[in-house]
Amino acid sequence: MDDGPAPLSLTLHRRIAEIPAAAWDGCAGGDNPFVSHAFLSALEDSGSAIPERGWLPQHAALRDEAGTLVACAPCYAKSHSQGEYVFDHGWADALERAGGRYYPKLQVCVPFSPVPGPRLLIRPGCDVPPGALAQALVQGCQAVGASSVHATFCTADEWTALGDAGWLQRLGTQFHWTNPGYGCFDDFLGALASRKRKVLRRERRDVQASGLVLRTLRGAEITERHWNAFNRFYRSTTDRKWGRSAYLTKRFWPMLSDRLGDAVVLMMAERDGEPVAGALNLVGRDAIYGRNWGATVDVPFLHFELCYYMAMDFAIAHGIGRVEAGAQGEHKIQRGYLPVPTYSAHWMAHRGLSDAVGDFLERERPAMMREMEMLATLSPFRQGGDD
Repeated sequence: MDDGPAPLSLTLHRRIAEIPAAAWDGCAGGDNPFVSHAFLSALEDSGSAIPERGWLPQHAALRDEAGTLVACAPCYAKSHSQGEYVFDHGWADALERAGGRYYPKLQVCVPFSPVPGPRLLIRPGCDVPPGALAQALVQGCQAVGASSVHATFCTADEWTALGDAGWLQRLGTQFHWTNPGYGCFDDFLGALASRKRKVLRRERRDVQASGLVLRTLRGAEITERHWNAFNRFYRSTTDRKWGRSAYLTKRFWPMLSDRLGDAVVLMMAERDGEPVAGALNLVGRDAIYGRNWGATVDVPFLHFELCYYMAMDFAIAHGIGRVEAGAQGEHKIQRGYLPVPTYSAHWMAHRGLSDAVGDFLERERPAMMREMEMLATLSPFRQGGDD
């Protein structure tokens, strides 16, 4: 007689170190470095994602009767909405104006990283439906007294499963470059309309003529000197762009490099032997992910070269199918990065807020799809009889 699925127990962990790396990574898999134990532990151990900064780890773990970790999710109790890239400030304001309390909330995400990827991490071969983990996350939300739980930049399949579990569904947009098997960068340029091709060639030529030396460094090739310089670049970007404290500490960079090894790739520009700009990337199984960038010089098109074109060169050379260059940036379209949807799902305890947000998202989703369709018409690739 079938007694139904075996019972699972939920625990919440205030440090990723409380969960053995092998057990966590057995659920996370090896496709996406951002959900690896190494990346998440570097955020905590470096003092970047910690309670004092408004990120209280509450990593969800589901175990079977034998105590085996069968599913998990990177979770944080948040006292603010910074460092997430899916904006809910309006929701927080609405609830608090109505006399409710939005914070703390439970965030299922990779801190400071608008990188799409798995959030409901289920060990292969385990008969754990995503709905079971969704239910556990709601249980965890209630256990810590949070107003809501948000799974941001999840996969399309997870988004569907969470929607089936009654969560609210939201769409966003990013711009990704796809490598269909180019042999070199000129093969990619040959796929563009003539006018667009000339623009990209000029941008790369102007950077080459600037006198800067460009380098691609990977794993052990990246030294403490490079990380010290990169931290300066990162701080210059955060200070100029947001005028507030940087999310990531100076200790994070070398810690990341030590723990992820060859998954870390740094594009750097030097002048007279001194680093003057850099762009950080992580390499996954199917994509190279651009994350942070900064510079202490003002050289036209240097940002495009380090963040976009050199990442494309790397993907072509290593047979990687996709470059994801981070959040926002419609200017990426003219450089071959086309719009793709991103996904998030949200559960809210307050019925009135849930109904209001649900109504808003019902109207926002088709608007987002129309916007992506419009943006796709700006593609630089040859159409029909274009040269």
